Amino acid sequence: MGERVQPERDRMEVLKAIAQEGIQNAAKGFSSMVGRTIAVSDPVAHLVPLLSIPKYVSGPEDDTVGIYLRFDGDLLGQIIMIVPLQNALELVDLMMDVPAGTTQVLGSLEKSALGELGNMCGSFFLNAMAKIVKASFRPSPPAIMVDMVGAILDIVVATSLDAGEDVLLMKAKFADGPRSVEADFWVIPDIHALQALMQKSSES
Repeated sequence: MGERVQPERDRMEVLKAIAQEGIQNAAKGFSSMVGRTIAVSDPVAHLVPLLSIPKYVSGPEDDTVGIYLRFDGDLLGQIIMIVPLQNALELVDLMMDVPAGTTQVLGSLEKSALGELGNMCGSFFLNAMAKIVKASFRPSPPAIMVDMVGAILDIVVATSLDAGEDVLLMKAKFADGPRSVEADFWVIPDIHALQALMQKSSES
């Protein structure tokens, strides 16, 4: 029993290190984008079954924004940033440095800003992960989805047929002084990538 528990603990420690480094790096990208320091709380990392994703998000009919990109290179997979619609509006306010509550709808400009944020955070996150596991990744341009969270997750699961059984969930809170916005990051590696990620981590 102890031998089985220890490898699982070791795996979670590696994943937590990747999550913390990746999210901290994403916050640096966020800061460079808006021109001021954006802090981030220590992310909470979970390794969860792909088909259990709905259990970890809000109600399936809640309006949500998904910022989605794929990555390839040494390892393949997907990253999606899931933000409840109200949080996304607050995130736009934070990016635009306007009072909370200013943004009421997501027009083309607001979606473009969120897409750029997702691209920046995803790229910085992948750079940190690449450094840890000594691998290279190339992100795709981001896609913005605004829909019920259940519909977004259906699309993600449908495009994850080559994914492994487990995905990495990270919950983080970005803060600009007293203002803060929570977001979830889902890293969905393909069926071989998670094992390769763990192996590369253990060798680094």
